[in-house]
Amino acid sequence: MTDPAVAFLVALVGGYLIGSVPFGLLLTRAAGLGDIRAIGSGSIGATNVLRTGKKGLAAATLALDALKGIAAVLLARWVVGEQDLVAGTAAVLGHTMPVWLGFRGGKGVATALGVALAAMWPVALGCGAVWLAVAVVTRISSAASLSAIAAGPVLALLFTDAEHALLALLIGVLVAWRHESNIRRLLDGTEPKIGQKG
Repeated sequence: MTDPAVAFLVALVGGYLIGSVPFGLLLTRAAGLGDIRAIGSGSIGATNVLRTGKKGLAAATLALDALKGIAAVLLARWVVGEQDLVAGTAAVLGHTMPVWLGFRGGKGVATALGVALAAMWPVALGCGAVWLAVAVVTRISSAASLSAIAAGPVLALLFTDAEHALLALLIGVLVAWRHESNIRRLLDGTEPKIGQKG
C-alpha cells in the first residue's frame, strides 16, 4: 500500500478493532461466570479474571490479549507494509477503550506485552523480567505492571531506536492512566494481592 494516509488509517482502525475484542468477558461468560466487570476491579483483563479463582481462564485471557497485540503489529506489516507501530498502539487503545463496552475495557498490560513481543522482543523480555521481579517481591500485579511499563521506554532506547521508544512511552502513558485507581490504592496500602478474589 503506497498511500501513507490510507496505510495509517488502515493500521489505526484495524489495530483498534483487533484490540477491542474483549476476550476476558467472552471467556468468563462462556464459562458461566457472568459478567467479569461486576467483580474486583471491573476490568476485563487476566488479573481480574484470576479473581474468579479460574486460573485456566486467566491464563487463556492473558494469552489471547497478548495475541491481539502481536496480531495487530504483524498484520499491519503484512497488509500495508508499514505503520506497524501505529497498529500496535491502536490495539492497546482498543483493549483499554473498546467501543462495544462503552469504552470501559482492560488495563492494557497483556496487549502491550504482545505489541512489544512483535515490534521489539528484547524490550518485551526486559519488561517481563521487571514484572516478574516486582510481582515476586510485592505480590501485587498492578505494582509489577506499572514498573514494567515504566521500564519500557528506557529499554526501548537501549535496544532499539527513538521511534520504538516513543511507542513504548505512548503505550506506557495509556496503561498508567488506566491504572489510576490502582495507583490510589497502592498509595493507600489497600491494593489487593495477586489472585485475591474481588
